[in-house]
Amino acid sequence: MTTTISPQDAPQPTPRPPTDPRLRRTAPDDEPSSRRRWFSRGLRLLVVAAAITASFFIDNSIFTGIVVLFAIVAPFEKLYPRQKGQKIRRPLVTTDIAFALAGPLLNVAAIAAVIVIGGLSFFWLPGLALRPLVGMIPAAVLPFVGFLLFDFVAYWTHRWAHEVPFMWRFHAVHHSPEHMDWVSGFRIHPFDGVLIAPGFFFLLGAGFDAELAGVFAVFQIILGIFFHANVRVRWRWVDKIACNPEFHHWHHANEADSIGHNYGAALPWWDLAFGTFFMPKWATRRRPQHYGIDEYLPRHMLGQLAHPCRGARRHLWLWRHPIIAAKTVRVAARNLLVDIHRSSFRPTRSVRRETRPGSFSTNASLIGPSAAPKPVKLPLPSGP
Repeated sequence: MTTTISPQDAPQPTPRPPTDPRLRRTAPDDEPSSRRRWFSRGLRLLVVAAAITASFFIDNSIFTGIVVLFAIVAPFEKLYPRQKGQKIRRPLVTTDIAFALAGPLLNVAAIAAVIVIGGLSFFWLPGLALRPLVGMIPAAVLPFVGFLLFDFVAYWTHRWAHEVPFMWRFHAVHHSPEHMDWVSGFRIHPFDGVLIAPGFFFLLGAGFDAELAGVFAVFQIILGIFFHANVRVRWRWVDKIACNPEFHHWHHANEADSIGHNYGAALPWWDLAFGTFFMPKWATRRRPQHYGIDEYLPRHMLGQLAHPCRGARRHLWLWRHPIIAAKTVRVAARNLLVDIHRSSFRPTRSVRRETRPGSFSTNASLIGPSAAPKPVKLPLPSGP
């Protein structure tokens, strides 16, 4: 018996899209997203261009300085590379150059952050306590004592910037480059002033000259840029005397046994004293192979500047409720002090950083997830 199938009941072939891409139609849902993506990209370029232009008017020597730095360091990176095969036009080099060119404008925000952080950190209080002793130090010895005190405070603030989750949000921007070279040291968030502000205000409180404290801060910045260069330099006899590129590259290394080490800015003495010094044995000839962080961070400059401030919008309503705002500030300050105390007294041992993309802090394993402070629930306002 033969079954007859009408043309209407016969299965129809699935229509295929035209082979010519010009004849393909974009789905209605995809077209706005594509337009938004291009609009967002163009808007970012416009904002970055405006920031670089403003930086030129603030300090027109920034372009000359970057060119001179490139002319001095780049040849050494080619002749004596630490990471062989790394190109000058490596991934995300444009992001670092954008940070460098926009530096004068970002420094305006950084100066404001330094003033706020330096005042609220109360590091000037122990400085005031030491002022009588500092007054008895001979003038010829005073700069050396000031340098030691500044570097000591810089060690602890740098350590807290890694091990206190709130501070790490901003300092993670500086550790996000996966390639170290002449320009990667410029990638730093302007609100990451915790590294310089406390030491500067500590010296001011202790009675040191402001110009001398400023010289120490500038010296630390220049030293950091030099330490980031992709140059194969290791002075074995200097490893435990002064910080060097090898010391700082291990600080940036994203490897199992180097996490939570080498916080010193100019002297490794504090790392040796507090158990955070790390340097492989000379016989192993081991060098850092992996840099960067495990957590998610946008690839462009504007995204990296905004990412640490994520979630701040939901707290804007607090200005309408002073009592709840005061409680929120008190709880936040208490949690910050708890994290600082935990970081200062944690067992200093080599630990493995276990994180996943999007995690809050890549340094959580330094204090352990079980040691994280419990969140405090605050009452929400009933009305607008």
